[in-house]
Parts: sequence; C-alpha cells; structure tokens
Amino acid sequence: MTGCYYEEFEVGETISHRRRRTVSEADNQQFCDMTMNQQPLHLDAEFAADTQFGERIVNGLYTMSLAVALTVPETTDGTIVANLGYDDVEHPEPVFHGDTIRAETTVTDKRETSDGERGIVHMTVEVFNQHDDLVCSFDRTVLSLKRAD
Repeated sequence: MTGCYYEEFEVGETISHRRRRTVSEADNQQFCDMTMNQQPLHLDAEFAADTQFGERIVNGLYTMSLAVALTVPETTDGTIVANLGYDDVEHPEPVFHGDTIRAETTVTDKRETSDGERGIVHMTVEVFNQHDDLVCSFDRTVLSLKRAD
C-alpha cells in the first residue's frame, strides 16, 4: 500500500507523480469501444483531418481516467474509502495518439468527517503532455481512511 492516510495529506502540497503513459491508438480505440462512444473525431482519420485538430484526438474521458490512475499510487492506493466526486473538468488542449502524459496533484483542502473516523480530501489534478502543455485538469474529492491509533 502506497497511498496516503488522511493525516498524511498536507494542504498546499503538490505531488509530481512518477508514472507516465504514452497513449496509443489502440488505447483510444478500446476505450471508445468499451464506452460505446463512436465520435468520429476520436476514430475516423478522414473526418478528423477536416477539423481544427487535423487528426484524431484521444477521448477526453480516457485522458481523465488515465490521469486518475496515474495519481493513485501516491495518493489513494489502499487508503481510500470512496471517490466522492470529480468537478471542474477542463480539457484546454487535445491529446493525440503518441502523446505521453503525466500528472500532478495539489491538495487543496481537507477535513474530518462529522464522526471523526475518516477524512475528506480535496485535490486538483493537472495533466500534461510531453511538451508540458496542460491537457486536462479537474478537482477530485475522496473519502480517506485515517490511521489506526
């Protein structure tokens, strides 16, 4: 278990996650297939060539899901009770096949639950490509375990 317990999160702390992932065409295709999202901008090279992007772009929900996965080892692996919400999702730049993404998490707030037995942690996740362009950001709220006394 590598995740943080509630007490270990520090408001204002930024975690640069070690894991990265190069997004393949197969990743994007499989995600679109599994979620039944047949948007031609993600799948049809000829269609996408005539858009402002000039080529297919990776499904934004895949980018966000992958970003969460990249953050888990240093944040919530084995210490989470539940994800409570994702808010303020933005995709300021597209992700293309072959882009390598990485993530940073900043803890923005935390508080104990009303019964004092667990904690709620708010964090902002920023996702960057290999050129350090911000390609996705979102707020994540989790219900975290506290350390056993």
